[in-house]
Amino acid sequence: MSDTNRNRLLGVIAVILGVGALRASYSVTMPLAAAAVVIAAVWPVKTWVDRYLPAGLGYAATVATLAVVFAAFTVAVYFCAAQVVFAFERDWDRFNVLYLRLARLGELWGWPLDGQEAYGRLIGAARGLLQNVYATLAYLGFIALLVTFGLPEVPALRIKLHETFTRDEQRKVLESVEAIAGKTRQYLGISTLTSLLTGVATSLLAFAVGLDLALVWGVLNFLLNYIPVVGNVIGILPPSLYAFMQFQTATLPALVLVGLTVIQLAISNVVYPMLQGRSLSLSPLAIIVALSFWSWVWGIAGAILAVPLTSAVVIACEAFPSTRWIARLLSEPEERKSWLARRSKGGGRQTTRGVDGA
Repeated sequence: MSDTNRNRLLGVIAVILGVGALRASYSVTMPLAAAAVVIAAVWPVKTWVDRYLPAGLGYAATVATLAVVFAAFTVAVYFCAAQVVFAFERDWDRFNVLYLRLARLGELWGWPLDGQEAYGRLIGAARGLLQNVYATLAYLGFIALLVTFGLPEVPALRIKLHETFTRDEQRKVLESVEAIAGKTRQYLGISTLTSLLTGVATSLLAFAVGLDLALVWGVLNFLLNYIPVVGNVIGILPPSLYAFMQFQTATLPALVLVGLTVIQLAISNVVYPMLQGRSLSLSPLAIIVALSFWSWVWGIAGAILAVPLTSAVVIACEAFPSTRWIARLLSEPEERKSWLARRSKGGGRQTTRGVDGA
């Protein structure tokens, strides 16, 4: 066997072992990855606060801000998950009537359905999802602890990189780390803005048609919008199904379904690309594959972290000639990146170099 083939085979084996190690070490590696993403996102806040406060007070103010954000996120997730599950359990009779109608319709089409059995499976799945959410929230405390102790280590890490690598290696590593941090901040900022737009539009639609739990559906869509593709689809289904349960007619539930679909499509396909511009260069297929992969590795947390982690892999692979083909495979085609950049600038001229630059 030639050295090239042997190295490729060893590389495949290393990747397989690495993926297995990530799955097996979920309780450690997932919080570390999440903490790294959070630190990358809040580091500019830390540097800005340090301009006006002493180092110790700036650090305390940053940590306090993070604590408030973590607490708000925890309360929002718990509130939405619990309210949705309890609402469906409370309205069991309405759901049963709706399901019996669907069962009769299914029988006409040759799809026999057992109403009680299917309802039990649905409630069991909902409770299982709620328990999964609780387990995910339990890691937030560990992540907050890692972020608290990790923030002061950022300047020290830069010094260690300078001491460890040669000058050329230092440049590549530092450029890659800074590019990863910058694109992570851009992604989180854009995702937060589009999630906020989605949540507000969803709540307004629910209020307009008189749908119960309007605020809950808005917050739910705000949170789910951080999960690419899948979160958009899931955000449509619970409020639409609940609309059928509440109104027991077809007109208003259909309006809710169509309205939510229009909101998701408009924000995902018009607003998000315009804001995204040059912030990320992952192809749509790469995002879907990354979402599937990281969800398989780390569950809900993996789905939330899928895009930042994959973007980091692309940037790291782009820095070295031997792995540059991986970055090209996962990235947007050059023509589409240029088109997105022109669109985000209102039709202005933009070179390919300008789109790729971090």
